[in-house]
Amino acid sequence: MQRTIFDTPIIRDVMPGVSRIFFKLIGWKVVGDFPAINKYVLIAAPHTSNWDFPVGLAICFLGGKKVYWMGKHTLFRGPLGPIARWLGGIAVDRRKSNSLVEQIAEVYQHSEQLIVAVPPEGTRKKVAQWKTGFYYIALQAKVPIVLGYLDFASKTGGCGKVFYPTGDIAQDMQEIQQFYHGIRGKNPDNQ
Repeated sequence: MQRTIFDTPIIRDVMPGVSRIFFKLIGWKVVGDFPAINKYVLIAAPHTSNWDFPVGLAICFLGGKKVYWMGKHTLFRGPLGPIARWLGGIAVDRRKSNSLVEQIAEVYQHSEQLIVAVPPEGTRKKVAQWKTGFYYIALQAKVPIVLGYLDFASKTGGCGKVFYPTGDIAQDMQEIQQFYHGIRGKNPDNQ
């Protein structure tokens, strides 16, 4: 994977302190620790607002974790492109039918440590159902799924349980989504 902001020693050492101040100012707190697992897919849900990114990034800094994230390809254009990649961004072009699941699963196979955050909604807008790419990435890469969350109602965020996909997607998705029942995004009408 490309170098990220976490690879810069000054930023890696300073950003947890900045994140603590940011959380104190906005009244947020982290609940739960990142699991002591080298590789996993991190669900980033619910995803209803642009605020999800700075709050989620602050949680990663506070947890001392290098987390890669997938974003719409248009975020990586122009002067913001290098910054987005530096922050761990992986451009995804949803207009193209490609083997993104296979590509990311292969990266997991060749990595000693890798956490990729995936918003299962795939957008900040309301969707009828979650996209399943995160599930199939975890299944093919043989890594667990960590249920990450941002609850704007309680101003808490962090990592919930570690879930190991069984291959029974209907049953597994039901169990995963049950965890998110009652967790409210910034714009709950978009959930």
